[in-house]
Amino acid sequence: MKRIAQLPLAEGTNSFRSCSRTWVSSPFTQRCLHTSPPNPATVAPITASGPPPTAPVPSAEHVDSRVARRRKQADLLKRGQDMRAIAGGTGGGSAKHKRFWKDVHVKHTDEGLQVHLDKRPLRRTSKAILTVPHHKPHLASAIALEWDLLVSAQQALKHHLIPMTSLVSRALDIADEDEAGKGDIRANIVKTVMRYLDTDSLLCWAPEAKPDPPGYDVHVKRTESLRSIQKRTAQPIIQFLTEKVWPGVEIVPVLDSESIVPRSQPQMTRDVIQGWVSGLPAFELAGLERGVLAGKGLLGAARLLVEWSTELAHLRDEEAGKKFGVEEAARAASLEVDWQTGMWGEVEDTHDVDKEDVRRQFGSVVLLVSGEAV
Repeated sequence: MKRIAQLPLAEGTNSFRSCSRTWVSSPFTQRCLHTSPPNPATVAPITASGPPPTAPVPSAEHVDSRVARRRKQADLLKRGQDMRAIAGGTGGGSAKHKRFWKDVHVKHTDEGLQVHLDKRPLRRTSKAILTVPHHKPHLASAIALEWDLLVSAQQALKHHLIPMTSLVSRALDIADEDEAGKGDIRANIVKTVMRYLDTDSLLCWAPEAKPDPPGYDVHVKRTESLRSIQKRTAQPIIQFLTEKVWPGVEIVPVLDSESIVPRSQPQMTRDVIQGWVSGLPAFELAGLERGVLAGKGLLGAARLLVEWSTELAHLRDEEAGKKFGVEEAARAASLEVDWQTGMWGEVEDTHDVDKEDVRRQFGSVVLLVSGEAV
């Protein structure tokens, strides 16, 4: 309550008491005037606790971020101009964006086949010259083609653009360690590929479909079950390996009909296969590693390796010709996927890309280990 006017009292305290009790007819009576009601209205309810927030102030970071954004835009614009200039053959760009070579060719030397960028030999990460054996001219030509398709030096830092160069460098690193008496890379590769033996895709067979009720694999267009297709594809490969490559070993399916837990191969089988993998030459070992990782299985990669390797020609029948190639290895590695997509269809940009990528990687294995007869 706000008192805005008060008249003086002539009789002091007695007059105030009389005003609070009874009304007295006096010319000097006190009267209270008010400017607001006793209960003031609340404009907005208070729902927060604590002190009020501080007033906003301009931030210096806003100016810095704006400048940084404009610099980034200018850098992207310049990079685009450089790429267009490089593609048009008019130069431009920094050193790593430019292609510093004009011609790529294969040069025959006493050590082997070398890929030259103009007059500079192609080198590995160890600064050693990348040298391909004399009996692998197609491999050297493939490496030269990779570098001839690059438009800038920066692309050479991306391994997916130079897959054959990376694969040959892997094989040469293994050979260098063998000459130095070391075996770290070889031991790691053997350990990696042996893990796939107990979960090999060729040995994981689907259970037989139950006729009542019909399973999802029983279809009007289906004339053969998935398990039958898997066995028909795997048995020739297993028979070849157990007769030609690992005579006397026993290779069993890793999954029972009603189990989802894989079982290990017999210990003798593991010892024989591990000893064979450990003794492979450098190029064959690098090719086996690539094939195992591509097909998620050791048996199919070993079958492809023996079929095309010049170092393992004594294990195959040359008169019969090439019977197991890239297409056969790719189909054996993706049986279940092909069977499922045959019923439900492919997912665009997924199944079709994986299908071609598996064939590309198996093709690099064939190109790495094959060559002219020595």
